[in-house]
Amino acid sequence: MNPTDLANQASLMAERALIVAQQARDLAAAQMPMVEQAAGAAEPFLYLLTIFLLACFVGYYVVWNVTPALHSPLMGVTNAISSVIVVGAILATGLGESLAAQVFGFLAAMLAAVNIFGGFIVTRRMLAMFKRKG
Repeated sequence: MNPTDLANQASLMAERALIVAQQARDLAAAQMPMVEQAAGAAEPFLYLLTIFLLACFVGYYVVWNVTPALHSPLMGVTNAISSVIVVGAILATGLGESLAAQVFGFLAAMLAAVNIFGGFIVTRRMLAMFKRKG
């Protein structure tokens, strides 16, 4: 094939691509009202539950694959994150207007406090283990 034929074929393909893109735009515009209606009907709880479950899976796999040498620094970061969670949980408990918000805020504060306390214990144990080896 010579360059002129290639250029002509590329030009034809570009024109076809523009036509297909316009058809896709028209189809999307026709479907937009139904999509907006479906999105408005979905409850925010479903979105939040999905984010929570994905965060659980990602967190599990991230923590599970940590090497022992990185465990102590990561526990320090985890303790810092948990302290921020405690502050947010205390705010949720104090500012919560419903009983459910206050209960969940209290539970979050308690679980984050246990996480901080356990993190310091594990970090202390890991440091003692490294001192014995070194």
